[in-house]
Amino acid sequence: MIPFISQAFADGAAAAPQPMGGMFQFVMLGVFFLIFWLLIWRPQSKRAKEHKNLIGGLSKGDEVVTSGGILGRVSGVTDDYVTLQVANNMELNFQKSSVVAALPKGTIKAIK
Repeated sequence: MIPFISQAFADGAAAAPQPMGGMFQFVMLGVFFLIFWLLIWRPQSKRAKEHKNLIGGLSKGDEVVTSGGILGRVSGVTDDYVTLQVANNMELNFQKSSVVAALPKGTIKAIK
């Protein structure tokens, strides 16, 4: 509230004009939003776009890891769900959004 209250001087001298008064506040506000956009908004939207492309490009045979850390080979894909083969004769269903990364081919065999 201080910018909205004028200062009172005891000696009766006129208040000195503030250089760049209100304009400085608008510039600082603009700088704040620029920093916010560069450090927070832009990287987050880039990550979201990459994740959307990853989910959209899932196909049978891809090796992926889920948000829970489960590695598996994609054996089926529907609109909202993906079926992963995590072991011989064991398949689990996951929401597509739980897939966090695609692995290079042969990663699962290299781990076993």
